[in-house]
Amino acid sequence: MALSVHTNKSALAALQQLNVTNSQLDVSQTRINTGLKVAGAKDNAAVFAVAQGLRSDIGAYSAVGTSLDRAASIGNVALAAGESISDLLIQMREKATAATDSSIDTFTRKAYDADFKALISQIGVIVANAEFDGANILNSSNSPGIGFLADADGTRTLTLKSQNLSFGGSILTLAATASLGTRTLATAVVSTLKTSLDNVNQALASLGSDIKKIEAHNVFVSKLTDSLTSGVGNLVDADLAKESARLQALQVKQQLGVQALSIANSRPQIILSLFQN
Repeated sequence: MALSVHTNKSALAALQQLNVTNSQLDVSQTRINTGLKVAGAKDNAAVFAVAQGLRSDIGAYSAVGTSLDRAASIGNVALAAGESISDLLIQMREKATAATDSSIDTFTRKAYDADFKALISQIGVIVANAEFDGANILNSSNSPGIGFLADADGTRTLTLKSQNLSFGGSILTLAATASLGTRTLATAVVSTLKTSLDNVNQALASLGSDIKKIEAHNVFVSKLTDSLTSGVGNLVDADLAKESARLQALQVKQQLGVQALSIANSRPQIILSLFQN
């Protein structure tokens, strides 16, 4: 190789290699800082595009999970209220049956009637307050039911059916004005209560099935979200153990590159020895 004070090919080659090492070192340091081997499109365009699509799905399924959580809460509030109503109907039937006894006096009948009407009032309060986040499926305000998100595209829904437990309806056939004032009225109420109780219990069974279906789908969505999150991690997460070893190797390589460049830069000094006396 010719000796020249204008062009030092060895130094240029050493500098190019040092620049490559520095670039690789920057990449490794960025991966360690971010924990990602693909932090942007320039790192790997295809993988980044796939990862972004998966992140979009994860965000959408998060919204689905929130919707299903709300559905389960609305359903559980309604279920608790319905079970309380069923318990009250049992008490009401007991009092109505007692009021059919022809041997009781007027004072006792009035006492039964007062207790019976107090229970009616309590049922009305429960139905009115069986609400979560503004939704009540035990009255007619959300008939025939409420649909909740079931997939990330928002095209499918799960329905929590309404169970109208208002007085005088198809389920709770008992009238809000029912009375035990006479034996005849009490006898009629007993029959109505039996039908109403059967209807309410059937409505609770249907409501329980809806809630169980929603909760099962919510578990599936949660597992699916976890799987998608793991998938994104497999695509873009850096192996920090490997990056640590790579970083140390590149640091050594960088130091050697600096020394090589220093040696190459000193080469033109040889020319001076050629002109010494």
